Amino acid sequence: MNAVSCYVYRSRRKPGTYVYLPVENDWSDVPEHIQQILGETEQFLELALTPERQLALCTGADVIAAIQEQGFYLQMPPGDKSVTSL
Repeated sequence: MNAVSCYVYRSRRKPGTYVYLPVENDWSDVPEHIQQILGETEQFLELALTPERQLALCTGADVIAAIQEQGFYLQMPPGDKSVTSL
């Protein structure tokens, strides 16, 4: 499989929380309530992601699947479900 470009943004309000987007600065698929909880974000990283790539808390396959299904991937610190439970 070819690599998928991802743009990673980190929340300044919620440490350890990152959003992976397939298009730079395109937040249209991220629900408004999640954007509000994250507050201000800053671009952290741009990467070419393959399914085999191991990231800190997941695999490239996890990120790619979420982007294909919902248009973004939300990475939170282990045990923190405050955003996803809303």
